[in-house]
Amino acid sequence: MAADTTFRGDPSARSGPAPVWVVVVRWAAIALVVAFATLVSWRLVEQGNSLFVVLIAFVVMAVVAVYATRRAVPLKYLLPGMLLLVAFQIWPIAYTAATAFTNYGDGHLLSKEDATANIVANSVQEVPGSPRYRLSVAVPEGQDPATGDLTFLLTDPDGKYLEGTAEGLEDLPADGVEATTTGKITAAPGFVILDARQVNQRGKDLGEFAVPKGDGGIKAIGLSEAFEGRATVTYDESADKLTDTSTGKTYVPRDASWVPEDGQGEAFPQGWKENVGWENFETLVTNETIRAGFVKIFTWNVAFALISVMSTFVMGMLLALLFNDDRLRGKGFYRSILILPYAIPGFVTALLWMSMFNQDYGLINNITGLNVDWLGNPWAAKAAILIANLWLGFPYMFLVCTGALQSIPGDVREAARIDGAGPVRTVRSIIMPLLLVAVGPLLIASFAFNFNNFTLIFLMTEGGPFTSGDTSIGSTDLLITYAFRIAFSGVNPNYGLASAISIFIFLIVGVMSYAGFRRTKSLEEVN
Repeated sequence: MAADTTFRGDPSARSGPAPVWVVVVRWAAIALVVAFATLVSWRLVEQGNSLFVVLIAFVVMAVVAVYATRRAVPLKYLLPGMLLLVAFQIWPIAYTAATAFTNYGDGHLLSKEDATANIVANSVQEVPGSPRYRLSVAVPEGQDPATGDLTFLLTDPDGKYLEGTAEGLEDLPADGVEATTTGKITAAPGFVILDARQVNQRGKDLGEFAVPKGDGGIKAIGLSEAFEGRATVTYDESADKLTDTSTGKTYVPRDASWVPEDGQGEAFPQGWKENVGWENFETLVTNETIRAGFVKIFTWNVAFALISVMSTFVMGMLLALLFNDDRLRGKGFYRSILILPYAIPGFVTALLWMSMFNQDYGLINNITGLNVDWLGNPWAAKAAILIANLWLGFPYMFLVCTGALQSIPGDVREAARIDGAGPVRTVRSIIMPLLLVAVGPLLIASFAFNFNNFTLIFLMTEGGPFTSGDTSIGSTDLLITYAFRIAFSGVNPNYGLASAISIFIFLIVGVMSYAGFRRTKSLEEVN
């Protein structure tokens, strides 16, 4: 009897010591990860994000524990995927769900403490005799000048450099700072100084920005100068009230905003972010305008996804059946031509179709002699989008069906022919069931993709056309474009409500996908 030589011990013990260069590379990579994590943690500590520091420490310990030894071989392959799964799937879902239960949106971006400090700082009025500073407006290096955190780089009357942010005033190290003879800072390490045009573009932000200092703050006056003044609004922490000393009016907290205690006048525009429970979900269900729009958009969303999947699949399958015929010559050339739309970036194709559907100068109307307002009429716009999506999607289905058809044994079709089945009966009873076994899950994935096909809708119509003067709900809006408009492009962006809609989208797609996979499971019995 032959001896059983199967190895059943620790896999790492099957080989000898690793080469020196492998050990060096491994420890260098671990050291690089630790150094990068330390740098990021330091930045997070400065910003007070202790939770993320703990998470990063946990990740670093996991990396060291898995890769510093020769054990846990499966984890060495799984850990990167698990970390990416948490970072790009689980964390966004958890953050979106958490945001859906808040009033996070325009005017409610800060904590109550920060919003109160902002109101007090914005009430600063110049006091006669107070010092003035030479001013340069900047943003931290790496941030967009159009949206980055504003920072005042100041030079006081004694020539001392200062850094002013929404959190307060700090000394600015003189090393590396360059300034003009008047003291205006022109360069400072770690900051990007805005030019006059960029400062003017941030005029609204600058008008609301002040650096807190003592009982007052520092505000900009013009492009190159700032003054130190005294706040006219004071905060009584024990009574939890704001008092405007110039008018004597008091403000109390209500619905995450400071509102006049006597009910007369307007609230301060700076509110704060707070938990609102199920309020956003109740708004979706009870608000007549949003509910009607939601049902309308949902109906079109489902129809768009279903028609797109069915039309692209049928066209792709028919072409695949045609090019699967052995009698056809030059199949490789024709196949290359047919997948060209798949090789062109989707946004380019969407913009091209948008121009072709132009009523006055578009190719479609010029060729057909029609005068259809493709992108201005609600039904024509829906048809235009479905046509463009058919062009974009059929090459994918053609490739998938071609591969699936070539995997079906020729003996099966030959047996069907011997049994007397014609071409149509062979396709319907033999080819289709076997084809659906292979492409069924892909059809579900395609449905989920088209259900959230933001790019095509946004590039071609931006959700429009808008009818009846309602600019919030477009005729071709999908739920994802509707959520985007609520969150980012409305008059009062509401991230909390948009997150609630995203939760609905997630649940709808999840339920439909689950039902679809249950159905496709029955197709496996065909094998």
